[in-house]
Amino acid sequence: MAKLKHEDILQDEDFIELARQKFNISIILTILELVLYFGFIGLIAFNKPFLAQKLTAGVATTIGIPIAVGTIIGSWVFTGIYIYWANTKYDVLVKKVKDKVGG
Repeated sequence: MAKLKHEDILQDEDFIELARQKFNISIILTILELVLYFGFIGLIAFNKPFLAQKLTAGVATTIGIPIAVGTIIGSWVFTGIYIYWANTKYDVLVKKVKDKVGG
């Protein structure tokens, strides 16, 4: 099989699909991460009394602590979603394109 020129690769359906899917997942996860992070920062900036409320009487933990932990865990979940997607979809499409290119 002859190697494809870069112009041919850019017009290849599999490459276009690869770029489209990568763009879509990147935009979706970026927006979700920004909403998660800036939502938490917004709570800190504009609703400190809510975050300062005790979870239960006699316990020093406030509502802000689990929300902060949830923000961190949410970021890990988004990373896990991307890793799963990359391993199941992205790598398959990359291999398909590389096989065409000869790489």
